Amino acid sequence: MKKSLLMLIVMFGLMVMLAACTTTGGTDSDSGTDDGETTDEGTAEGGGSSDNILRLNNENEPTSLDSTKAFDNVSYNILNNLMEGLTRLGDTHEPEEATAESLEVSDDGLTYTFTIREDANWSNGEPVTANDFEFAWKRLADPETAADAAFLTDLIEGASAYNSGEGSADDMAVSAVDDKTLEVTLNSPQAYFLSIISNPAFFPVHQATVEEDDSLAAEADTFVGNGPFALTGWNHNSNLTMDKNEEYWDVDSVQLDGVVWEMVSDRNTEYQMFETGDLHTSSIPTELAEQLIADGDVHFEDQSGTYFYRFNVEMEPFQNEKIRKAFSMAVDQQEIVDYVTKRNENAAHGFVANGFPEPSGEDFRDVGGDLLSFDPEEANSLLEEGMEEEGYSELPDITLSYNTSDEHKLIAEVLQDMFKTNLDVDVTLANTEWNVFLEAQQNLEMQFSRSSFIADFADPINYLESFVTGSSMNRTGWSNDEYDDLIAAAKSEADEQTRFEMMHQAEEILMKEAPIFPIYFYNQPLLQADEVSGIIRHPVGYIELKWASIQ
Repeated sequence: MKKSLLMLIVMFGLMVMLAACTTTGGTDSDSGTDDGETTDEGTAEGGGSSDNILRLNNENEPTSLDSTKAFDNVSYNILNNLMEGLTRLGDTHEPEEATAESLEVSDDGLTYTFTIREDANWSNGEPVTANDFEFAWKRLADPETAADAAFLTDLIEGASAYNSGEGSADDMAVSAVDDKTLEVTLNSPQAYFLSIISNPAFFPVHQATVEEDDSLAAEADTFVGNGPFALTGWNHNSNLTMDKNEEYWDVDSVQLDGVVWEMVSDRNTEYQMFETGDLHTSSIPTELAEQLIADGDVHFEDQSGTYFYRFNVEMEPFQNEKIRKAFSMAVDQQEIVDYVTKRNENAAHGFVANGFPEPSGEDFRDVGGDLLSFDPEEANSLLEEGMEEEGYSELPDITLSYNTSDEHKLIAEVLQDMFKTNLDVDVTLANTEWNVFLEAQQNLEMQFSRSSFIADFADPINYLESFVTGSSMNRTGWSNDEYDDLIAAAKSEADEQTRFEMMHQAEEILMKEAPIFPIYFYNQPLLQADEVSGIIRHPVGYIELKWASIQ
């Protein structure tokens, strides 16, 4: 490890220790209400306490609690407990019946018929109907909604045409046969369909509420859900509270009286709150990771996701593939996980994470192998060739952007050091608050930026479909016709062996042309109070509190 990088990490640790000595242990004083209390009455009051109230940290304000429009784990953590789809992921992370009490599949594997529970109700006492699902799923695919998760509907017959403006809502094969029966027809038989519809994007929508005011999901007193908990308070950018939902069909399984979600982005503050009993769980600060892991205090949960960086191929100099690859190969992923994050992550040399078995039983990542390697010598050769192709005597100014977080800052500083050391390139760093950062990245306003992907459902296609041309998840401006064709073919291919071969070919193209480069594959290291049990953390990136308890 280079001396400059080591000094950087030591200096960061000292700064964190100093900050920890001066923190007040609360959220920002300019967020929420003046007194920091929740604005709605409920069991789980923001400033109060209860023996049966679970206290968690969500790190940031949800981008939306409209399930059709939300599409990030910050929102999904909360939505997954306020809402419920036809299926819900259980303790083995496999989909099981939820709002649907039963389902039937046609012999050809194309048509699914769901029967909705008679006792499934909204939090306002009204029954959940098949029409609520038809309305929600068509709203998700509606091009006017412009939902980031709309692509998840592509496997439903007619959904892609509707979303692209080439078809209509009537062409999308989702229909309420009667109040309690929903019928769905797919383009091709896909085993992961039941996993997909467990995703919050496929939650039902209370049609009357949305039609009255499309923004009613933005406040606690107008929010209507159908899940294990009901939203009772929301101090924006400060905290959010929920109580057990007495209208929930399986309310007897819900053991908590309520949940308080804090919104503390600083991991050191979060850890202090855990230590003082103000939180029941905590992530682990980088500078304490080695000691806490060595002490045996850290629980590790599986998580399917990748920490990575995006190049904007529409901005100089990253329109050039060789320059992109040069920057990618100048980064030592193993050094970052060994000496920076230090949470036992696996360094990433491809985009799709471990954990997806092929028809042969082998893991997708093992079969795909390493598609990116740390090679400073080759990186310099590629940089020289790319600059010559573009006629550069020197590179244009380069800015690497990240959303506000001590850890994102540290990793960005390490990359800055690697680019200087390995390429002799100066890179400027810029940090931005999450919601502003996300909007700018989506609008292709950032030249070079950090990112992360947490799987929405358990299949490699979910990773790879993010980078088809025009996808809301692409955020690079990159486009490749062969890649697009492979993804489209894989999404309609019934033969699993052939489908996996197509996905490997697509990943090879993605990594060869390098609109992105990965750093590490996520895991979930955390601290949890001894009295808490039953929290399920799904590898696909959201949390399950239906069966949680405090003893």
